[in-house]
Formats: sequence, structure tokens, C-alpha cells
Amino acid sequence: MSELDPEQNGDRPMALTVGVIGPEDLVHKVLAVGRASGADRLVPLAYQHEDETLGMVVRAQSETDALLFTGVVPHSLAAAEGLLDRPAMYVPYSGATLLRALVELLRLGHDVSRISIDTLRRGEVMETLTEAKLPTEHVHVLPHRPGLTSRNLADFHLDARDRKGTRVALTCLGSAYQLLEHEMHAVRLAPSRHSIRATLQALVLATAGAHSGDAQVALGIVDLPEPDAEDRDPAADRELAADLRVLGGCLAELPDGQRLVVTTKGVLEEVSEEFTRLPFLDDLGARHGSAHVGFGLGRTAAEAESLARRAVNRARSVGPVAGVVCMTDDVDIVIDAERNPPPEGSGPETTAALARRTGLNPRTLERLRELVVQAGDDGITAHLVAERLTVQQRTARRILKRLERSGVAVPTGSRQEGQTGRPPIVYRVRL
Repeated sequence: MSELDPEQNGDRPMALTVGVIGPEDLVHKVLAVGRASGADRLVPLAYQHEDETLGMVVRAQSETDALLFTGVVPHSLAAAEGLLDRPAMYVPYSGATLLRALVELLRLGHDVSRISIDTLRRGEVMETLTEAKLPTEHVHVLPHRPGLTSRNLADFHLDARDRKGTRVALTCLGSAYQLLEHEMHAVRLAPSRHSIRATLQALVLATAGAHSGDAQVALGIVDLPEPDAEDRDPAADRELAADLRVLGGCLAELPDGQRLVVTTKGVLEEVSEEFTRLPFLDDLGARHGSAHVGFGLGRTAAEAESLARRAVNRARSVGPVAGVVCMTDDVDIVIDAERNPPPEGSGPETTAALARRTGLNPRTLERLRELVVQAGDDGITAHLVAERLTVQQRTARRILKRLERSGVAVPTGSRQEGQTGRPPIVYRVRL
């Protein structure tokens, strides 16, 4: 078993593709280290300047399972735009990487007691220097923060040289190094082999864990009115099996007459459009008068069945035709039968009813109402929703998609909000 291979008993459970994003030389180094360690599905996504990061992330979306950035700067640029929709990590430059650079400077006769360092956290730098028994009183650090440019970093190092007497600049950004190399002695930090291997291993394990979540057991219980024995129509069972074929699982009858369907979380999430609708629920209700469907998602079949029974009981309390998905973290998502959204001018839907229809928390809907009122005719975007709810932008986009599918949000175009990258979609929301 290789260091990066999470396989057991010689069987690789899945092949993961990792996109490597960064400057060309660092991308090639990561690929060389990764392939030597057994990670053979690495896709190079090299750029000439960090401003090209967002384009590389968009390109990677169709061909990778995870993203590895060669440093914190491109990772931060992608995160700020809400583009990290899959497991993503960056190779840290502290610890072994910084220590290696200091040892090389000492070997060449440079004074490492008077240095300036950008991008790294001050605490990490001081810890590394203290452990190496190096003085720290004349070491100056500019930690990374969003918005800093290569010019900002270069000015920091030049100011430290002119005003504080530093002798060497250590930078994590290639474009800053290009500005500094003819002005003072500068070193461009590059990730150590150890840091690359450790980060790749952590990313592969995290991605495998995320994928295994999609393979969670999903058991569904379908509760339909039980006809008299003489009235039972075998064709009805065939219709039910045809309805549930979309789940790609198997169907069995329980002793109490309810039907049990077996599938996986990934399939159910896709079919239900992230637990917002059940495409067969309306047909079941139309044929049988009432229909209650409950799905449980669990790590084991026993846990999933227990949650499915809780879900179907909850569905009965919602109405004559309803579905519920119950998860292990006490999350219950209620899915009513499909229906047309309230017509324009009919007045706002009650929060409780809309919460059942969208699967969103009533408190979340109230906060969204406040945002909609505040935004007025300008509409709202995922960025505004993420700020108001204090969630990641990908979560905000999912919330807006739920509202759109429920008929209360309509995309009206896009606008630039003073940020780089793709302009966000603007939604007109009626809550």
C-alpha cells in the first residue's frame, strides 16, 4: 500500500482525480512528488499569474474530484469567490518548508536573524524559529489576508529593508519574487516534499470520506392505503415498482403491508434534487388518495430503517400526501406533494407552509424575508445570502435553488458586485 493509497486488502475502492493548481514549476513539483507516492491521477492546472486561478478552478470542475493548491493565495482567491464546491486544500509553507529555506540561507552565509516573511502566520514563523534556536526580535512578518497583491508584498519587504534593516526577503508568491529579485536578496519559498505528501494524503482521505457519505444506506418506507384482499390489484404493485425504478434500488414488502425501497444517499439526493422533491409522490397520491413516504439515511441498514420509520410517521402528520427525509444529525426535511406556487397577488405563503415545501428552517426563511425587504427591487445574490446567514456561498446557492424550485425565486440576470470572477446571478424572491 502506498502512502497516499487508502485501499484495504489490495482493492482500491475508488479512483480519485485531484486537480493541482498553482504556478507551473510548483505544479510540476507536486505532480512529481505525488506520483512517486502512488497518487497517479493528478491533473496539472498551471497558471502564469495568480490572477488566472479562478479560470483554472472553473476548468477543473468537470474533471476532478478534489483540488490541491500549491499555496494559500490561490486557495483563498477561489474560496472568496465561492468556487470550492469539492474537497480542497493547500500545501502549507510553514514548518519544514520554512526551516529548509533558513538552513539553506545559513549555509550560504546569510544573516537569518534579520529577515522579512510574507503570507505565513506570525505564530507559525516564531514557533519554527524558536525551535531552531534562532533569534526572532528582528524578524518581520506580513500574514496573508484577502486583497493583498504582489505589489503590497514587495512594498512590505522593501519597507522592512529600508526602515528596519532586514537583509533577506522570504516570499510565498512568485509574482512578488519577480518584483523583489533585482531590489534585494529574495528567496521564493516552495513547499517541501514532506508538506506535499502530507497534504495530498489528507486530501485523498478527506475526498474518499466525502464520497463514502454519498454511499450511505438510504431506506425508504412507502405507506399506501391497504386495499381489501379481494380488491388487491397486482398491476398496482407493478406501477409502484415502475415509479420507484428511478431510485435504482430494490423493492420489498414488509409484514405490515408497507413497502421498503433500498437505495443510496447519492442516488436519492440526485433524484430528489437535493431533497426538495419526490418525482413519484404526486402519482402515488393521485392513484391511492393518500401516500406517505419516509426515507432514512444511516451508516448501517438498521440505523437507516429506524430513521425511515421516524420519517414515515412524520409524513403522516404533514398531510394526506407527503414525504420526509430523516438524517442521523436530527435533520428532518419535509417534502409536500408537488403543487403550483401561489399566484401573483395571492398574498405571502405562511412561513410554516413554505418551510415544509422548501425543506428550509422557518428561522432561515424569516431572515431571508428580512434580506429581501432590505434589497428591494435590486434582488438578492448568493453572496448576500451567505453574508446574511453566515454560511458558505455554495450553501447559499443551494438555498436559492430550493427557493427557485419552489416557485418563489426567479433568476433575473447577473451583476458585478465589485469582485473578480463570474458575475453572480440575481434572484427576485417573493417571500
